[in-house]
Amino acid sequence: MSFEKRFFSVFGISFFVVVLAAIGFISCGDSDSGGSESVSFDHGVASGDPLSDRVILWTRVTSPESRETAEVTVEVATDAEFTNLAGDPVTTTTTAERDYTVKIDFEGLEAGTVYYYRFRSDGVTSPTGRTKTLPQGDVNSVKLAVFSCTSYASGYFNVYAHAKDADVDAVLHLGDYIYEYDTEGLSLENSEEIVRNLPAHNDIEILMLDDYRKRYAVYRSNSRLQELHAAHPFITMWDDHEVANNSYKDGASNHNEGEGDFEARKMVALQAYYEWMPIRENTQGREAAYRSFSFGNLVDLHMLETRLVARDKQLAYRDYINPQTEVIDSQRLLMDMQSQTLLGPTQLDWLLEQLTGSAATWQVLGQQVLMGRMGLPAELLIHLENPSLQLALDILELTSIKARTLQDDPSLTQDELDRINTVLPYNLDAWDGYPAEREAVLGAAYSADKNLVVLAGDTHNGWANNLKDADGNRVGVEFATPSVTSGGIEDALGLSEAFAAQFSQAVETLVDDLVYSNANDRGYMVVSFTPQEARSEWIYVDTVSELEFGEKNSASKIFKVLPGTGNRELVPVDN
Repeated sequence: MSFEKRFFSVFGISFFVVVLAAIGFISCGDSDSGGSESVSFDHGVASGDPLSDRVILWTRVTSPESRETAEVTVEVATDAEFTNLAGDPVTTTTTAERDYTVKIDFEGLEAGTVYYYRFRSDGVTSPTGRTKTLPQGDVNSVKLAVFSCTSYASGYFNVYAHAKDADVDAVLHLGDYIYEYDTEGLSLENSEEIVRNLPAHNDIEILMLDDYRKRYAVYRSNSRLQELHAAHPFITMWDDHEVANNSYKDGASNHNEGEGDFEARKMVALQAYYEWMPIRENTQGREAAYRSFSFGNLVDLHMLETRLVARDKQLAYRDYINPQTEVIDSQRLLMDMQSQTLLGPTQLDWLLEQLTGSAATWQVLGQQVLMGRMGLPAELLIHLENPSLQLALDILELTSIKARTLQDDPSLTQDELDRINTVLPYNLDAWDGYPAEREAVLGAAYSADKNLVVLAGDTHNGWANNLKDADGNRVGVEFATPSVTSGGIEDALGLSEAFAAQFSQAVETLVDDLVYSNANDRGYMVVSFTPQEARSEWIYVDTVSELEFGEKNSASKIFKVLPGTGNRELVPVDN
């Protein structure tokens, strides 16, 4: 992703091999009937979009090229030994037209129940997966693991390996599950160095259907991602890199002249996404993937689509800077922002109806980009195109002035006050660039007295924000997950680990509603809900550059929020 997005989005092989052979999470496909092993399940199994009575079950059959079709049967049981089947096995046929992928919406299940599943084809049995249906009625707790942004060349999937054994009800992946670049583009865009190369057959910027299919196959061949899919049901939504960087409804910054029609590229990218991901297709069309999930009376999760349905092209500061004076025309910018659309009227009306009509304790938005108000001194924004360590130093200088204002320092000059108080939203790719729709969402939640928790990805770093409407009312909170591998602000500015920690503290002071940031580490979140509180724990690994890794306990952080009017503000929790 571009620097403007990456930075101003703020701001010996040792596997975790757990003895799960009893349920087959790490088994290879194995013939149970002595038949010829003409097929295999090289990309594992997965489940997704769980409801109280059904779940999507996924696999892919690796078949000889000469074979046109493959018949596949799925079995579901309440035990790992498959002695107690949950209904009759379901059989379907897959072909090259869907890249030999299989998706079955298995119905007739019990609410809030763990199930095991496996596939059979031509006498070969897949690894076993574990899934769970959504609960109904009174629910005491819900736990979700939240991920975003996985650049293949930028690191190993250690974060996925760590989360495999997490005690969660479902996995949320908020986008950038794959990246469209070649190896060099992946590394230069997301990290200081290449950790591993894409295979030669797919080391290109992907444009065509076969390219996107091969990229998913590369990712899903990874044992650590396979094990996470086999252990938990996924609820997913794409961001931009599943198609092209900084995408919007009819284009993308990384779709250039000579690369063909963007609409055609978008549609083949979505075709591959729906083939390879355990997601239920919307009857309104593939782009309209927004949908809700109900965890009893405790949580209603609303998954939003913020890229391809209605998003207007992102505004850019360079179009508002006077080249002679280097002054930003802030009045024109702010006026233009008011007409920017992110969700579009159809999705926005749907979301407002979901929010106001729900009786669940917590209203949770699963979406891609930061919603919190992230204002920076305007003098910094002209440097978007040329990031450097000096920019970080300038931020520290301005933060020092901001700290003095918070202490009512009488020695502050008018020039210093003007520097701090002249702020503009810096990430025009996030909700800051689409303020009218953000105000509509926050206003609806506040008027209906709902407990709002927004989950975000995209930025590659960890953040927590208090969400306030334009009148300053406390509406809810935002938890933003770090990346799985993609480099963050520390790479963009060349920060050392020690300087990154200092920088994070500075940004927390500089941005009014920001209460937590981590500008250095890769990881994920575990977000927990009870009737009494919602909390997020940020979990980090100590490296993605080596296969052997550990948890980075010194970087972990927990915040919570209480339900009810007047309580919706983040509170730190001692680790």
